[in-house]
Amino acid sequence: MDWNNTKSIFIMVFFILNIFLLYQLLEKINDYTYENIITESSTEDLLKEDEITIDVPLPKQKVKDQFLIAKSKNFEKKDLQYLKNQKAKIIDDMNLVGTFKTPVSMNEEIHAADVEIFLKEYILNGNDYRFWSYDQINQTIICYQVSDKKMFYNNSKGKVTLYLNKKGEVVSYEQMYLEGIEKFNKPKELESALNAIGALYKHGDIAPKSKVTNVQLGFYNSLQTTSVSHLLVPTWWVVLDDETDLFVNAFDGEVIELNTEEKILE
Repeated sequence: MDWNNTKSIFIMVFFILNIFLLYQLLEKINDYTYENIITESSTEDLLKEDEITIDVPLPKQKVKDQFLIAKSKNFEKKDLQYLKNQKAKIIDDMNLVGTFKTPVSMNEEIHAADVEIFLKEYILNGNDYRFWSYDQINQTIICYQVSDKKMFYNNSKGKVTLYLNKKGEVVSYEQMYLEGIEKFNKPKELESALNAIGALYKHGDIAPKSKVTNVQLGFYNSLQTTSVSHLLVPTWWVVLDDETDLFVNAFDGEVIELNTEEKILE
């Protein structure tokens, strides 16, 4: 057998095979891009038919993100020594409860900026929390932890609850904190914000003539692997008419159903 001819044949076969594989890869990429265009286009048409409007700009660029892993902090007595104007105690290692010696006044109208100034001054690692909601009936303010400017939605393990008296003064609080936050697995392209809205529409969560008034990317507690470890998944937070909060897994576009614990807490 002529080895040179045989070698040339092998090289040619592998060259053709590589061209074929490259062609298949390009076809898949084109199909994926086309499907995304069709999906977003059809979503816009469906929303328009039901007079559903989006009152906030949506991110146009494709976004990649990844899971986060975190663990619940065990508070220690040394954590309490620098807390101002309060008596604090640790319950079950992971829950810090503080009562103010002198109640702290808040403005008559609760604003996120004022709450976050309060957090920085009076709460351990207060800079890591952001305002979420104010319940005027129960006189409570909820704040959730953030990482890289992204909030941990509905996460009771990274949460501060402020309790107010009838005068609107903060009299006490409860705190839980997530630490050791690390990125996990490789970054993956996320579903677009528009596709997340489309998923909610198809799920029956968006009624005709609704307005989408806020859309933000954050994280949701996907899995509690042990009593102290947590897996957080990138999540789209979608607000309807400034009052209804909905969540969509940004990896697969699945609507997140609130579990019983979260419904009770919130």
